[in-house]
Amino acid sequence: MDRAANGKLSYLKGQAAEGQVARAYERNGFEIVDRRWKSKDGEIDLVARHKEKLYFIEVKASTTFDTAVQQITPRQQNRIHNCALQYLAEKAGHLDVDCRFDAALVDGKGRIKVLPGVLLAA
Repeated sequence: MDRAANGKLSYLKGQAAEGQVARAYERNGFEIVDRRWKSKDGEIDLVARHKEKLYFIEVKASTTFDTAVQQITPRQQNRIHNCALQYLAEKAGHLDVDCRFDAALVDGKGRIKVLPGVLLAA
């Protein structure tokens, strides 16, 4: 498979995993308020709301949960936090919002494992 085809396949797998995770959050009473929100620093896969709290969710798909979680580097965590600050400034108009940063992992069998609050400021 050439590089372009491999990139397209990865993109589609990522979209499928994000959709699967979004549906799982919705089944648990969350409202998905944004998908693939972009800022100058990068992208947040999913933003959800439950009651008065916002959830910034990084979705990682891989053959196992272990390999998926290893893809979340400290540099990427910083990027997600910077994006979240921009999101709050733009969408909420202030930074004083109760937030949580989750990692949602999808394994090769389509199972989902959510690690609540795992993406801490590095």
